[in-house]
Amino acid sequence: MPRPRTDIRSRVLEAARERFAAAGVDGSSLRSIAADARTSIGMVYYYFPSKDVLFLAVVEEVYGRLLADLEQALAAPPDFRGKLLALYTRIAGASALELDVIRLVAREALSSSARLQSLAQRFSRGHVSLILQVVAAGVKNGELRHDLHPVVLMAATLALGTLPQFAARVVGKNLPLPLPSAEQLTRQLVEAVLHGIAAPR
Repeated sequence: MPRPRTDIRSRVLEAARERFAAAGVDGSSLRSIAADARTSIGMVYYYFPSKDVLFLAVVEEVYGRLLADLEQALAAPPDFRGKLLALYTRIAGASALELDVIRLVAREALSSSARLQSLAQRFSRGHVSLILQVVAAGVKNGELRHDLHPVVLMAATLALGTLPQFAARVVGKNLPLPLPSAEQLTRQLVEAVLHGIAAPR
């Protein structure tokens, strides 16, 4: 007879996400996660054989949806500028849950080389590959410089457009200058990526 469908897996993921955000992966016990999820430690192991597997599942639950959104946003615009605008607009609209998981990913990537390697492998098949494809198309269409390596172009695209968006959401209110609106910031970041920050000669 098949097992009845339950919400145990989703309860464990939610409990783990909250524990990991508060205490880190290493500072969270599977027993406390099981208690928070109102289940047994055996059920946690049934779905997630190790804490690192559970961590990656917590990340994937949010990352998978974000990646699907990015793929959809980048599919429509025909040119690099449009794709960049779509990418930065989606990043600017990151939910509180997505920001929490991004913080968790950053912290755990810095604290564990094994987790960093697992995350790097996943991201290389996800948004990194997606952005590289967009950059390669931009180079092929003559929209981007062909004398720079695509990895450099991808790094500039991600760093100049995504980090300021996240920083604006996390510490924007504490900056000494008021920030532009999310839409204005998105458009200005697109301009900075495409035309740099130097004054015209």
